[in-house]
Amino acid sequence: MKYPERTDVPRKPTLTSPVSLLRGYRGLWSSPLEKLGVGTIRDLLFFFPRDYECTGELVDLAELEEASEITVIGEIEEIRAGRTRYGKSLFSMTVGCAGSLLKATWFNMHFMKGKFQAGDRIVLSGLAKPKADRWEMTHPRISMVDEDTEVQGNEVLPVYRLSQGISQPAIRKLIRNAVEDYVQELEEAIPELIRTQKGIGSIHEAVRGIHMPDSLADVDHHRLRFVYQELLVLQLALALRRWHHSITNKAPELKTDARIHARITARFPFELTAAQQRVVQDICHDMANSQPMNRLLQGDVGSGKTVVAEYAMLLSVAHGHQAVLMAPTEILAQQHYRTLQEDLKNSRVNIGLLTGSMTTTQRRQVLNELVTGEIDLLIGTHSVASEEVEFKSLALVVIDEQHKFGVRQRMAVRNNGLDPHYLVMSATPIPRTIAMGMFADLDISTIRQGPDHQQPVHSYLGDSAEREKWWDFFRGKLREGRQGYVIASTVERATREDLMSVEEIYEGLKNRILSDFRIGVVHGKMSPADKEDTMHRFHSHELDVLVATSVIEVGVNVPNASVMTIEDAQQFGLAQLHQLRGRVRRGHHTGYVCVFGTPVTDEAEHRLQAFVNTLDGFELAEIDFDLRGPGDLFGTKQHGMPPLRVADLRRDRAIVELARDDAQAMLESDPGLQSTEFVKLRKQVLRRYGRVLDVGDVG
Repeated sequence: MKYPERTDVPRKPTLTSPVSLLRGYRGLWSSPLEKLGVGTIRDLLFFFPRDYECTGELVDLAELEEASEITVIGEIEEIRAGRTRYGKSLFSMTVGCAGSLLKATWFNMHFMKGKFQAGDRIVLSGLAKPKADRWEMTHPRISMVDEDTEVQGNEVLPVYRLSQGISQPAIRKLIRNAVEDYVQELEEAIPELIRTQKGIGSIHEAVRGIHMPDSLADVDHHRLRFVYQELLVLQLALALRRWHHSITNKAPELKTDARIHARITARFPFELTAAQQRVVQDICHDMANSQPMNRLLQGDVGSGKTVVAEYAMLLSVAHGHQAVLMAPTEILAQQHYRTLQEDLKNSRVNIGLLTGSMTTTQRRQVLNELVTGEIDLLIGTHSVASEEVEFKSLALVVIDEQHKFGVRQRMAVRNNGLDPHYLVMSATPIPRTIAMGMFADLDISTIRQGPDHQQPVHSYLGDSAEREKWWDFFRGKLREGRQGYVIASTVERATREDLMSVEEIYEGLKNRILSDFRIGVVHGKMSPADKEDTMHRFHSHELDVLVATSVIEVGVNVPNASVMTIEDAQQFGLAQLHQLRGRVRRGHHTGYVCVFGTPVTDEAEHRLQAFVNTLDGFELAEIDFDLRGPGDLFGTKQHGMPPLRVADLRRDRAIVELARDDAQAMLESDPGLQSTEFVKLRKQVLRRYGRVLDVGDVG
């Protein structure tokens, strides 16, 4: 006989239960834990320490005879705060330690003043030195402990991020309870065979070891497990996305032949370089298949990426289909539009432009011509990725400067059942580790060198003593008939008094330094019409000098401009400086750039020196990666990728490559991760990346 389940006996909380049901929980911790992103018991188990403290041997001060690195436990008897005669803030406390006294002192640590009070039970670790009738420590490590907390010496203590309302001892104790009561309920996702091959422990060992390590070496061993797992899950997600699109999406097959190739290349005013021809072959191979192309094209500044994209668009038109190019700004969209009009004049190819500043009537006309197929090539901004934009037969989407859009932003196109091919272009060379770590779902083509006619650029790091000499040179180039840029780091000075705004620089040039020349201004707060008018006047040489912010950093093409001044250069990233320099490398004249700045950190100084020392964008990308780490240089926030929690793409480069190779091997043996061996790993992949990478229905 089957008896009904009793409902009067409370069930034991599970990993998904609120953290408030955990043993030792106090209600006043709800708000601070919520601010830390901790809602469930599982969240608490994976709330990893940000650092660790190593304590010395726990001693009785009465038995200590000489200066030593030690740990003591005691009660605060007195607290003092003040200043030294040299102006440093001073915070000290006298601590009673089982009948002995110890004075602990900290300098310039204002935040400690309100954290401790007389009567608190604390642990101090550091170098203790004898002085008269007491011992002294300077800048010891300090933590509060409860009365019932057992303190041991020679410990490795976890240090967690905190929020007001919960202390370090409290969160340590709460997490220890979670580990002791629930760690065995965690599900192991990595098969035992792989764990054995990689020399990593189980999930249960790793979680316990990361929170309650015996040594720092123990921490490193267990962190390796989580770094590998996090990168493996990411690589599997990218590989699954690639596999999933290959079996579910169908694109038009656009084959090329000698006749089509000759018709397209005849439109270009120059021959393709060897690197461009190689990338064109890659693209033609992709677009000849029914599996949609998903290719990332990266190249250095001025290497000729846009010409390759134009080839791909004309291949679509040659087969009776449409293509669209999405640019990140109206300035760049207008420039692409003019370039295509020039290249395709006297042809039957109809080009349309769609931007946010167009009137309703203009927009409606373009939308109608897209539906009827009258427009073959569309150039636009973000407004193209809209539900109302409908094509008759779209075969190719080109996304320029992908990190401004998000490399995986799919267009909401209505397109008669077929999926378009995708070509995304990076305006910034991508470090190898980033390419493997974040773009493994894309095929990658690279153009390292520009055309043979591309001129060198001489770069200088100027100082105040050389300013007048530089401006003499700048004026000389303008008198020769060249044009120039002057770059400001900010539109307004309101937030930083030490920086020069674009308007201040403009006034100084117009009234004094370049008063004999025609000067214009362009920045992001101007209306699209005003920006377009200024850019047109500069392009047609109605202006000699353009004072601008970084709004002109990508794609702006004025071949006659050959000289550039960058003010407050320490405010720009290395990749951004390199992009700006590319504006004076567009024509047949040698370029010259001088950067003025006041770097206050070693990193900023190194960045500016690297900029003037090399013209190689790929080398600069690796230097920038080494200096700053991945950050959000390539738009991971903008296309919604969750941040890495444990792994660091700069520190863990070798593991990125290992995880990529392992992920590829797993999917080669089991394309959808359908076997029982991988089912838990697949579940974890879909839980973290399923929605973001559009692989939620895999399996």
